[in-house]
Amino acid sequence: MSAIRPVALIIGMGPGLSAALAQRFAEGGYAIAGFARSPEKSAALAVAMAEAGHKLDMRAVDAGDFAMLSTAVRAVEDQLGGIEVLIYNAYSATPAPPSEIPLDALVGDFRVNVGGALAAVQAVLPGMQARGRGTVLLTGGGLALDPTGWLAAASLAVGKAGIRNLAQSLHKEMEGTPIRVGTVTVTGQILPDTPLAPETIAERFWELHAMPAPTPVEVVL
Repeated sequence: MSAIRPVALIIGMGPGLSAALAQRFAEGGYAIAGFARSPEKSAALAVAMAEAGHKLDMRAVDAGDFAMLSTAVRAVEDQLGGIEVLIYNAYSATPAPPSEIPLDALVGDFRVNVGGALAAVQAVLPGMQARGRGTVLLTGGGLALDPTGWLAAASLAVGKAGIRNLAQSLHKEMEGTPIRVGTVTVTGQILPDTPLAPETIAERFWELHAMPAPTPVEVVL
C-alpha cells in the first residue's frame, strides 16, 4: 500500500502558473487538489501528472462563493486528507481605469481577489492548527507596489494591494506558531523562457514553503 501523501490545495487552478505550482508541489511529495470555475481546462494536466505518478484532483469551485469554498475545503479534507499547503492563485479583473470602473464590478473583483483568499484561509486554518503545521501562500502582483503603470487594471491593483496587506497581517498573527504565511509578488508578465517563467515562479513558492523558520512574509520577483 502506498503512503498517504500530504495535500496541497491550489485555488484558481488552470494553465500557466498554477499548473507549474501543481507540478512543483507534486514533485515535492504532495497530492494536489485544485479548485477552479472551469476544472476541465486542467484535464490534460491531470492526465499528464497521473502518468508521472502524481495526483491532481480537480473540483468545480467559485472562489467568490464563500459558502461553496468552505464546503469544498471540508470535502477535500474528508476525502483526501488534511490540507498542509494552501496556495491562493485566483483572481478577477474588470478592464477599466479607476474613474470608469463600475463600483459593483470593483466589489465583485475584490470578493474574489481578497475575500476568497481570506475565506480559504479561515477554512483551512483550524485543521492546520490542530495538526501543528501548515503553509499559506498568496500570489501577489507588482500592481500592489505601483498601480500607475497599468491604469486599466485598477480593480486588480486594488486586489493585489489587499492580498499583500492580508499576507502581512496574517504573517504577523501567526508569528510564533507552526503556521507560515507568505506572498510571492510577481512584478511583471508571466511568460515562458523569461525570468518570470511559470516554473521559475513556482520554484520560489516552493522555496518559501520549504525554508526553515522564521520565513519572510514576501518574496518579490
